[in-house]
Amino acid sequence: MGSHRPPAPHRDHPGCPRQAAPAAFVRRHWRWMTAGLGLLLLLLLVLRQPLAELLWPQNSAQQAMAEADAALARGHLSAADGSGARELYEAALAMDPDRPGPRAGLARVAQAALAVAQRETDAGNFPAAHDALRLARELAAPRAAADAVAARLREREIAAAGLEEMWTQADRAYREGRLHGDDESALPLYRRILRLDPAHLGALRGRDDAVAELLHGARSALRGGDLAGAAAAIAVAREFDPGHVDLPDTEARMTEERDAILDLAREELEGGSLDHAARLYGALLAMDAEDGEAREGLVLVGRALARRAERLAAEHRFAEAEATLARARGLAPDDPALRAVEERIEASRSLHARLGNVRSAAEREQRVRELIAAIAAAEELGELLEPPGSNAYDKLRIAQTISPDDPDVRAASARLLEAAGDCFERELRRNSLGRAGACLDAWAALATDETLLAAARRRLAQRWLAVGDERLAAGELDRAAAALRSARETDPAAPGLAEFSERLRTAFASGG
Repeated sequence: MGSHRPPAPHRDHPGCPRQAAPAAFVRRHWRWMTAGLGLLLLLLLVLRQPLAELLWPQNSAQQAMAEADAALARGHLSAADGSGARELYEAALAMDPDRPGPRAGLARVAQAALAVAQRETDAGNFPAAHDALRLARELAAPRAAADAVAARLREREIAAAGLEEMWTQADRAYREGRLHGDDESALPLYRRILRLDPAHLGALRGRDDAVAELLHGARSALRGGDLAGAAAAIAVAREFDPGHVDLPDTEARMTEERDAILDLAREELEGGSLDHAARLYGALLAMDAEDGEAREGLVLVGRALARRAERLAAEHRFAEAEATLARARGLAPDDPALRAVEERIEASRSLHARLGNVRSAAEREQRVRELIAAIAAAEELGELLEPPGSNAYDKLRIAQTISPDDPDVRAASARLLEAAGDCFERELRRNSLGRAGACLDAWAALATDETLLAAARRRLAQRWLAVGDERLAAGELDRAAAALRSARETDPAAPGLAEFSERLRTAFASGG
């Protein structure tokens, strides 16, 4: 017989050991279960309102509507902190766009704002009236009603401002010729009237006539050469009526006159009439303080005066040299070329004082003879500008300091002047522009013909611009910028500087 295994107890049998497990688990963990249930109830209590708003947003919209209605009833129409009726209705609309109540509430706010604007207008509180009217228009209040309130507001403002009295003052100022200059003159009064009543025919007509007189005076000033006066009149006319019919023609005449004066100033500079050139450039700057061409023209005049000062110092006329250099500094105070001239003049003065105190006439004569021989030797070797301190040019400066009127010194000066000119032409042909500039400096220190020097500077500047153009085309922006600086230092008024500068600026801006 096989072995007999007793049947396994059924899990529902009272004697089953697993029946008692749940009860035992509850007995062991009842404290933790009670705490968890309490925490769940607490969370439900705290999150009741947010959950309700999430599941039923119309509840929040209803609350915002109720708060908006209360704010409207209090007359609290709008507030930056969101507590105004407008902001609350807009919040309700955002939460429940299909609800008609918020839109109707906003319409009621618009009507209330119109009523406030009317009330504040009648009370003479014009800033508050403007604020309320602005709110009404933003909320799409009926246009006809808003326009009516606006018209009433303008009428009350005009009456409060004494518009008719203001018009009388403006008309009297115009007839007396007091067109501008203070708040009680004609044009400022016309402007105040038109701000209150843009359709005031008298003020419109008066402003037009006053501006026409200003522009007529500007054209008369131009004919008389008074550019600063013309520019001031045009500026006033543009301020008060930029759309005046006569303004474009007057401005065009001003531009033509400005260009003619600029051309004349350049001619005077090249012809050596430095004082007249400075006055013309100064007149252009008085007309427009930002005129770059006029400012560069003054720098050129300053450099020409500095060269004149250096020649005076070579002749031992140091007082005149210092006075001339002071005028140059007044025109171009930041130009490094003037500082270099100042240093050379001071060195010449020191050498002259030293020679005058130490050497006798015979010793000076001997020293001049030695220098003349040294100059000739340097010329033979081609050492016109190099090496520093022992070249022909430097020795000539010393000889001029010792005895500027010596015939041999004058002859050497003439030879070196011609040699400097030849050097400039030779180096320019070779496209050795730095060397050509050094030759030009030596030439400028010896020459008296400003016309020839101006032409030479213009040619060298144009060559530098050509080099810059080549470097720009090759994408070498830094070298192109260096060429532009050399051209500007050589001749700040050279044609094409502004155009090339703009092209270079565009290239830098676009990253090459």
